[in-house]
Amino acid sequence: GDIVLLAKPVTLTEGDRVTLTTDVPVATDGTSKPEKLLYAVSLPPVHGQIEHINYPGVPISSYRQLDVVAQEVSDVHDNSHGAGKESLR
Repeated sequence: GDIVLLAKPVTLTEGDRVTLTTDVPVATDGTSKPEKLLYAVSLPPVHGQIEHINYPGVPISSYRQLDVVAQEVSDVHDNSHGAGKESLR
């Protein structure tokens, strides 16, 4: 079936970290197992990175919906100056 992804904007300033929760990205594909959905980061943030909370400082390129539900994925701003609005895909 179809995949639906709902996302809300998050604002980060220098040095901030935001833990992704189901309030930010949440997806469903119409099956009874949304925890098996896999997010692939094809365009990471320009001024930071996505990382697993158990491995701070190590960027990741994918994570599971189960990781989001468990609040184990963070978007981390890298302290670079002049960072405007950006997004990840």
